[in-house]
Amino acid sequence: MNCPNCGYEETKVIDSRPMENKIRRRRGCTECGYRFTTFETAETPLLMTVKRDGSFEPFDRNKLIRGVFNAIKKRPINSQQVEHIADNIENYCANAMISQITTVQIGEMILEQLKNIDDVAYIRFASVYKDFSDIESFVKEICELDEKRKFCTNSDCENRKI
Repeated sequence: MNCPNCGYEETKVIDSRPMENKIRRRRGCTECGYRFTTFETAETPLLMTVKRDGSFEPFDRNKLIRGVFNAIKKRPINSQQVEHIADNIENYCANAMISQITTVQIGEMILEQLKNIDDVAYIRFASVYKDFSDIESFVKEICELDEKRKFCTNSDCENRKI
């Protein structure tokens, strides 16, 4: 660390304290004695989102959260659960050291998590994400979701010619 006063290359740390998501360090120049403060943070790589048309944009956590909130309106899901979904996606990318993720991957990860939280929110999100164009698409998705839960049987889906 160079001294901002004289440019000398050697400084020593006088005091170090954690602050929010960074570390505050009080430093002193060993040449001129000038004291200054630095802040140290962990560098996180910029996560880029690859859209369906092939274009790129920076990952926007708030956009993800808004999309999930649209699906959970008037449902018994709290904001901590939505934050947890966003955290899981960000943590997955950070742990796998991924710098690019497709909107398809993001959507599938959200659907997988909503499936375990609330069926209605899952169907709402799926209807927008998968761009349902007719009733049969809804019924097919509900039947696939509920094969485990036995709300409808495969014969119900077959009778609807799906």
